This record gives sequence, structure tokens and C-alpha cells, in this order.
Amino acid sequence: MMKLVLMGDLHYHQVDETIPGWLEARDTFFQTFLGRFLELEADAHISVGDLTNYGHTSELQEVYAIVRKSGKTFYHAMGNHDLYAQTRREVLEISGQPRYHAITTDHAILVFLDTAKEMDFEDWGGWVDEEQLTWFEDVILASGSKPVIVFAHHPVHQTTTNSDKDKGSIHPSIDMWKILSKKDGVGIYVNGHTHIDSIVNQNNWTFVQLSACLDQHGLRIMEIDEEEIRISAVDLEDAALTDNVEMLYNTMKHFRHTANARGIDSDRECSVSLRIAAEH
Repeated sequence: MMKLVLMGDLHYHQVDETIPGWLEARDTFFQTFLGRFLELEADAHISVGDLTNYGHTSELQEVYAIVRKSGKTFYHAMGNHDLYAQTRREVLEISGQPRYHAITTDHAILVFLDTAKEMDFEDWGGWVDEEQLTWFEDVILASGSKPVIVFAHHPVHQTTTNSDKDKGSIHPSIDMWKILSKKDGVGIYVNGHTHIDSIVNQNNWTFVQLSACLDQHGLRIMEIDEEEIRISAVDLEDAALTDNVEMLYNTMKHFRHTANARGIDSDRECSVSLRIAAEH
């Protein structure tokens, strides 16, 4: 069995140390949240983007220092907030991550897309260039009937909740279904961006959207075996999270609290059978 731990938009941010209590609240919240994320045993730990709030060097270096200290395998699909302060090249140099890539395992092919625009604070919608689309199509075609799990920051247009909103998805002019429809067998697409839990099935694809960690203190566990892919929710109820988050809501910039982020059970957990795909 393969096990993955998934995290939604984290928004680790810079603070103004002249504001009393902000630094302490931020450090306590994020060290606790990341500690709980990284303590879970898994084959990989994955962020679906907006790991940082503005992509400042200090934000990236500090959050990656926590991750690297754990020694865990960590993958980060770039989000729009990660690319506000500096160029994609500069961010990737700090993170050490590829821009986009695929990993073939015994159980599935993991695909990491880059859907974020570079240093475009006015348009937080998603975009995928032709070079990456061609590469993605090749990966899908080569996958055969093996399950494909895609990790990206932006949802595909008109899939999960609020992906139909302006700037709420990969741009509608980019026909992602032209590629997705070529998948033989099961596909899972995991994203963040809209800050609300949602799971939607369309054709042979299951779209799994994670809310922001500040709004909904939770993670997802994805377990893959020969028969199914199971996605389960983990709620974090530490006092260090609940006692400090309001301070962050009231002081941090470039983030607005989403009160209705938590979905019902069917928005947070699901299982996808692989047996039907295998029979075909």
C-alpha cells in the first residue's frame, strides 16, 4: 500500500514584529500544524500550493527549514501566492523542487503541475503553458490503465466548488479535458486555491479540493492499494491552533478568512474503486 499526506493552502507568512503577539501566534500555529502534518507516517507529504503567503525569501526559507528538519519526502505544487514576491526561478532555487514533474511508483503515477502565474498579484487565476500541456498529455497517454494522481494548486474549471468563479480555476480557455479525457482508467486530481472542501466526480476523474489550513485545521490521508484509493480526513484540534488563529486572521495581509470552508463528509472523504478499471 502507498500512503500520502496532503495539505491545503498553508499561507505561512511574514510578520511585523512591532505588533505585540503576532510573531508568537504565527510561530506557535505553524510549528504545531506542520509538526502534526510531518509526524504522520507516509511515503510522501504533499502541499498543493500557497505554502507561503507572498513567496518572500524569508517565508520560503523558514517553512522549508521546518520541512527539511523532518527528513520527510516533501512535494510542493506551486501556488499563486508562492510566486508574488519574486520570480519562479528564484522560488524554485530556494525550494529545490522541479517546476513540474511526474513520479512513477508501484501503485500510481504522481503528477505535479505548475498552474501559477509569476508575480501577477492582479490575476490569481491559473494558467498552464503549451510546453507543460504537451508534457502532461504525454504522461497521461503513457500511463495506460495505471492510476494517475495529479497535484495542482488551481482546480480545473467547473469541477469543484467555486471553480466556476472568476480567477477560481485554471483559465477556462485552457481545455484541460482535452488531456484528462485521454486517461484510460482512474484519475484523481487534487487541488487547493478556493479555500473550501469539495469532492466531485466527473467521468473517470475524481476532483478533490482542500480548504486552507488556517480556515479548516485538517489534513487528508490518501491510501492506495490494488483495489481502491481511499481519501480520509484528519481534524487537528490542538489548542495551539485554535487559540492563535484569530490573531492571524486579524493581522495578516493577503488572506481573508473563509468561514464556510469545512465541507460535509462527502466533501472531505471518498473511496475510488480500481477494480472496475482493472477489469477493463
